[in-house]
Amino acid sequence: MNWLIDIFSAEKQDTVAHIMLLYSIVIALGIYLGKIKIGGISLGVAFVLFVGILAGHIKFTGPLPVLGFIQDFGLILFVFMIGLQVGPGFFESFGKDGLKLNILSTVAILLNVLVMFACYYIFFDTSDKTNLPMMVGTLYGAVTNTPGLGAANEALHSVFKNGMNFDIASGYACAYPLGVVGIIGATIAIRFICKVNLQEENNKLNEEETENPNIKPYSMYLKVQNAYIAGRTLKEISEFLNRDFVCTRMLHDGELSIPSLDNTFELGDEILIVSAEGDAEAIRAFIGPEIEVDWHEEDQPQHLVSRRIVITNNKINGKTLGNLHFRSVYGVNVTRISRQGMDLFAGRNHRFIVGDRIMVVGPEENVNRVAAMMGNSEKRLNAPNIATIFVGIIVGIIFGMLPIAIPHMPVPMKLGLAGGPLVIAILIGRFGYRMGLVTYTTTSANMMLREIGLALFLASVGIKAGATFWDTVTQGDGLKYVYTGFIITIIPILIVGTIARLKYKFNYFTIMGMLAGTYTDPPALAYANSVCTGEAPAIGYSTVYPLSMFLRIFLAQVIVLFFCQI
Repeated sequence: MNWLIDIFSAEKQDTVAHIMLLYSIVIALGIYLGKIKIGGISLGVAFVLFVGILAGHIKFTGPLPVLGFIQDFGLILFVFMIGLQVGPGFFESFGKDGLKLNILSTVAILLNVLVMFACYYIFFDTSDKTNLPMMVGTLYGAVTNTPGLGAANEALHSVFKNGMNFDIASGYACAYPLGVVGIIGATIAIRFICKVNLQEENNKLNEEETENPNIKPYSMYLKVQNAYIAGRTLKEISEFLNRDFVCTRMLHDGELSIPSLDNTFELGDEILIVSAEGDAEAIRAFIGPEIEVDWHEEDQPQHLVSRRIVITNNKINGKTLGNLHFRSVYGVNVTRISRQGMDLFAGRNHRFIVGDRIMVVGPEENVNRVAAMMGNSEKRLNAPNIATIFVGIIVGIIFGMLPIAIPHMPVPMKLGLAGGPLVIAILIGRFGYRMGLVTYTTTSANMMLREIGLALFLASVGIKAGATFWDTVTQGDGLKYVYTGFIITIIPILIVGTIARLKYKFNYFTIMGMLAGTYTDPPALAYANSVCTGEAPAIGYSTVYPLSMFLRIFLAQVIVLFFCQI
């Protein structure tokens, strides 16, 4: 059995077999243990960090250069896939309420930093140059933000060029468990401070319109009764109204057909109109009243078909609906567009991206032509666009290494291996089509790459920190990191959450989602979803998550480079 012992022995730690076993055991065990719930709360993939610490403590480790490489690669992969996912909605998240939520989120993030500095000056010896970096690690454990830990750790290497006799991952690990609990606990406290009734909040959500009327499609059967439009073409009516709508069926003299832009309307015609819900009333008032009909969209002539087509042709990426001239060139209508499970109205300015699904109505032969043009190959969607991912990582690393000179700062600032790929991924996710880059990946593929990257990063951090973690907890300031981390967690939530409720009157479930997104904490979102019957927590979370993630990573480096000087 010597061969088996050799694989696990410290003397053989530089072999591929030993390193692969090390990471496989740490990650697998960490994920399984992370599923255990205590009080309905679990640590999830973050438990990989603690298993890694245990492995490092018992000297089950690997060569530091290898651990460092895997740590950085995992971090890059993790943050890039996050950026690619949030990129399409990053700039759109600053709508009316979105702007308020992002401002509140930013205030909470800045309060986290201020509370950290207050704890540092109150509880720690400021003459010790290692205490502030350790508090930065505690900060990112308290806010459960792993990419920020990676960014801070990387920035510290540029400050402490001769090496560090401390590991901020220890502060992170001390603060993390109570950080998860504290986020949920402080959110519950807001409910009692503001005297929130959960049933009433759920009822309000059910009464409110949950979808934007400007993008939600609405179908209606109308009877043409406006004498002004009699004898005018569909194109003329559309231009006069200056509103996007699609006429998918027309019943004229008992004959059902699909109208083209050149078809004329006559008094008494019955038509099926699809428009944005917000435009429905104006269109109805102009054309004629809504009616009940004895024919329906399904009652179509044999030569007309309806088909859902998925866009997989890279050449369509970024093109607008108006540019493709479906009605005038192909004789078909696009009545629905679905993206990430959400129905969108087919307006002429809608910009297609690979992965969109469209409902096309028209003669079967024409619909087949459109399907061929759009790609319509589910198989192609299942293959991730690996080239785009690695092109983005190349640009992101170069951008992250770009030195930015700031006055009175001894070391040029860099976005680094965390910030650079994140910024580039957001920009590619939003504007990649302009450069011919296809950024579509299935949700499962994105999550798989993210989780692999995160698991590799956490395992590496834990294994490296394991050698000193026990001494930090038992002989150092481990207990201080625990309670100062808890303070950093709860104070900003109590302040910002109360303001969001009492001053801005946000729904409590929206506030829960916003706070979970601010702390980039999935367990808090899962708890919010468990007590809410609607989608308000998810909307609040997704609205602030992109900016929060960016600020967490950016501020990690700012704090280190400005304040953690030797």
